[in-house]
Amino acid sequence: MKLLTFNDNGHFKLGIKTEKGILDVAAAIEGMASDQMSSLSTTLHAVIEGGTAAVAQLQRLVNLVLEAGSKGEAYLLDETHIQYGPCVTNPSKIICVGLNYRKHAEETNAPIPEYPILFNKFSNTLTGHGAEVPLPEKVSSQVDYEAELVIVMGKKAKYVEKEHALDHVFGYCNVNDLSARDLQMRTQQWLLGKSCDSFSPLGPFLVTADEVEDPNNLDIRCIVNDEVRQHSHTSDMIFHCNEIVSYISQHMTLLPGDIILTGTPAGVVLGYPKEKQFYLKPGDVVTIEIEKLGSLTNTMVAEK
Repeated sequence: MKLLTFNDNGHFKLGIKTEKGILDVAAAIEGMASDQMSSLSTTLHAVIEGGTAAVAQLQRLVNLVLEAGSKGEAYLLDETHIQYGPCVTNPSKIICVGLNYRKHAEETNAPIPEYPILFNKFSNTLTGHGAEVPLPEKVSSQVDYEAELVIVMGKKAKYVEKEHALDHVFGYCNVNDLSARDLQMRTQQWLLGKSCDSFSPLGPFLVTADEVEDPNNLDIRCIVNDEVRQHSHTSDMIFHCNEIVSYISQHMTLLPGDIILTGTPAGVVLGYPKEKQFYLKPGDVVTIEIEKLGSLTNTMVAEK
């Protein structure tokens, strides 16, 4: 199932991508009122916490709407007319893994990590597919793109062995882990360069784990103004997704809705020779594509 959020008068509502449009879950539950529908989850976080049972209930709603013909069409929205929100809206933790693709570590002349390099972002960085991203030009002139696969936790995880780690995952999505390199490299701590507003466009969809199967068998690309800048495969990760979840869970409790950014492949601006380093500027359009997860596109704009 492909879940999403969309903005409705300043509030994020739950949607589901179907072959006939985006299902407005709350409107469909109200309009197709029945005792069977009253217990359905109407927020993304509630679906994540509800797990496979909540997804199964929503699938029954989708089937009911699609079988209802013209009546059901009233609850299906045109995907091109909605304003996407981040596909996970309220994570208690945003954890990132640095230098997790072998070729990316090599292009930046960094040693291959012995352990996952962890840092964090904050909720101010979250935004959705199609949103404009203001470049913080007053403090940075070196904003870089990073295509990344995101793990979205579905179950509480503490001291989980890697063989069982993916059983605790709800699903996966795309992110552009935007990075102000001059701020990132100012000190040994990366946080400042990673945490500017809207620096984590997330989406467009949260795809349930059953549709993805093996998260380390996915094609991944970043396209800037129609030019492919990154093209790799998640099999190039130094620490695979099950290892990442297990490792983090040894040190902190992961909760449903927590998101883990798993690192970026080679091809970032930072990896180019100095004379070829052209960082993002207003008007640049960046698309992150990961196999089975769709395309996430955002336009860079001047900060107001």
